[in-house]
Amino acid sequence: MRTTVGIIGAGPAGLLLARLLHNAGIDSVVLESRDRAYVEHRQRAGILEQGTVDVLRAAGAGERMDREGLRHDGIELRYAKKRHRVDFPALTGGRSVMVYAQTEVCKDLIALQLKEGGPLLFEAEALAVEGADTGSPRVRFRHEGVEDVLECDYVVGCDGFWGVARKAVPAALSRTFERTYPFGWLGILADVPPSHDELVYAHHDRGFALLSMRTPTVSRLYLQVPEGTDAEAWRDEDIWAELERRFETADGWRLQRGPITQKSVTPMRSYVHEPMRHGRLFLAGDAAHIVPPTGAKGLNLAVGDVVTFARALTYEKETGSAELLDAYSATCLGRVWQAERFSYDMTTLLHRAPDATAFEDRLQLARLERLASSRAAETDLAEGYTGFPFG
Repeated sequence: MRTTVGIIGAGPAGLLLARLLHNAGIDSVVLESRDRAYVEHRQRAGILEQGTVDVLRAAGAGERMDREGLRHDGIELRYAKKRHRVDFPALTGGRSVMVYAQTEVCKDLIALQLKEGGPLLFEAEALAVEGADTGSPRVRFRHEGVEDVLECDYVVGCDGFWGVARKAVPAALSRTFERTYPFGWLGILADVPPSHDELVYAHHDRGFALLSMRTPTVSRLYLQVPEGTDAEAWRDEDIWAELERRFETADGWRLQRGPITQKSVTPMRSYVHEPMRHGRLFLAGDAAHIVPPTGAKGLNLAVGDVVTFARALTYEKETGSAELLDAYSATCLGRVWQAERFSYDMTTLLHRAPDATAFEDRLQLARLERLASSRAAETDLAEGYTGFPFG
């Protein structure tokens, strides 16, 4: 097989890249190790930044999102039983976010790819990227029990932290930056309408809590728990009781309960791999960087990466200049590190570390009071949450 761009991974980044390239008249092949059902049902992120929403619309993949997604114009911060709303449009000149699950984004992009785009091979396991530093890189893969080779002009690794793409970057050329947090998130899906119409981020001396949602009838909620917690060790009754404690307010707000249909624990870490390019191999999404979910940045960072690559390759096609391709890593990393900073700030603002001192507890409350009383501080949060510009 031969194509212009070999894309490893059919998550939202790989699928969107295939769509952007198709619209630019550039052919591609997408290799995905899992089957279609798995890709369309794995639970991941649910918040789309303004820039991501705009890109999906421009790519022709926004119709169902606009019909079924939930536009949010703010978030609520809770601390010391107080409530403070951050108004995104008022602080950012009209920007907002969209609640629309990654599973739904993938379903929309898969349908478009199978209808209009190039080959999308499920259960096609990428085994290695070869010749990344040559003019003809190759992806060895196994599909339907047979090993094959995809010859490309470029390879884009959208295959996550454990994928093969990053392994093709020589260790001598790589630098990694990492932080692991001593806590995780116990997340649940519950068949109950959300108890608030926007996301609620709660700081509490027992730990962080987040009220989110997937649809008008399905709630997504999280509790900070110690690292290594077993989700099944938590009884449903205990989860609801702990959520009620952490969301408690002085005005008597009530959390609505419902049947819990899923529970899991998400570890928290920050990770960046530099560079994001080696020869004709380009890394995107979790293959290059991971953020704690507090800032809702993971999926959106991946979108920024593939938008940057698609623009650069289109520019080369139209002008013959590789200038933007050569700048890919630096361009993406500027945005990545701002998102890492924002996610770190949100995480340390709202979570209580196991070894936190009384001094650090008071500093957190002071930071929250500053957000609630300063338009400048609020604006910085709102600009970061609704998204940094794509390169």
